[in-house]
Amino acid sequence: MTERLYYTDAYLASFSAAVSEHADGGRRVYLDRSAFYPTSGGQPHDLGTLDGISVLDVVDDGGRVAHLLAAPLAATSVEGLVDWPRRFDHMQQHTGQHLLSAVFIELLSAETVSVHFGADSSTLDLDAGEISPGQVADVQDRANAIAAQNRPVTVSFEDATTATGLRKPTERAGVLRLVSIAELDKSACGGTHVRSTSEIGSILIRRVERVKKRVRVDFLCGLRAARRARADYLALSHIATGFSAALDDAPALVDRQRIDVREAHAAHDGLVQELASYHARDRIAATAPNGSGRRVVMELISASSLDTLRPLALAVATQDGAIFVGALDDPASILLATSLSSGIDAGAVLKELLAASGGRGGGSARLAQGSLPSKEALMHTIAALGAIFS
Repeated sequence: MTERLYYTDAYLASFSAAVSEHADGGRRVYLDRSAFYPTSGGQPHDLGTLDGISVLDVVDDGGRVAHLLAAPLAATSVEGLVDWPRRFDHMQQHTGQHLLSAVFIELLSAETVSVHFGADSSTLDLDAGEISPGQVADVQDRANAIAAQNRPVTVSFEDATTATGLRKPTERAGVLRLVSIAELDKSACGGTHVRSTSEIGSILIRRVERVKKRVRVDFLCGLRAARRARADYLALSHIATGFSAALDDAPALVDRQRIDVREAHAAHDGLVQELASYHARDRIAATAPNGSGRRVVMELISASSLDTLRPLALAVATQDGAIFVGALDDPASILLATSLSSGIDAGAVLKELLAASGGRGGGSARLAQGSLPSKEALMHTIAALGAIFS
């Protein structure tokens, strides 16, 4: 068993310990006591050093804590040093999550069902329906108000059979480690926490989204929240500067531009289709029908994508008995569009020919597209199509 020093003192960043076991050539070390927190309960593990050797991972191995090192350790006793900035950041995020979860119940009766602490931000999933922006603002204001009240955050130990007032029931038996925020929350938790709510710092709810049947809340606390708020400000300021507008006017201007761009795209697409229809009629008029009465329009291009031919292909396919074959030699690819009256199923025909030439692709009865392994395979496929259409 490893005595877990962080259970009773999360602020302990340096400690001495005896090595109880070396494994993996000294790169996996077990100690009789450790201040290093292993990944558990959604909270990431600590980093730091043992006798100056970097600790890369900390693993909860049953009743013991395994320290995975960057180099072998042969000593029988060690000096441990926890990466304090990382530890304190995790303490802020974890205690902030407890506070937020309690406030979501207090204001919205929304219970937390899962938690994830990430490198950049953390999330909690709520058993709730839609949560409005106004409700999010109320929760954030309430959480920050409680944080500013400097309420004590305490750790206690109590038998599971007598523990009462828990925010979330636990199935654990025996002695429970309980983390409490005065007059707000009491939860069974093995994580590291700050001593008072004021040490959480600012609490920022940055995003709320629907995930399956739950609501996911993305949040940050402490220095993370301050840095993220600053980054958001700089991003919005950059947008506002681009519009030569005040910061508060930027969202409305972006909305207006988005609408203008959408309308411009719609107008552009209309003109492209109109031009394609004109070219399609011109190409059909200039193409003599073959032996089967079909008019086959062929287009070979050197552009980077067949997408430039799609409007023309669709326009040709509206003409009676018309077939359009578009080809690109690098990368070797082909586009086939057929009118209903041509009697040709573009998807079925092209898929079979592509498979025979080592290509891939397919599509609908009127429009299909695919890629081929070489220019020679492309030419062979075009010749095969010509034989089918004749």
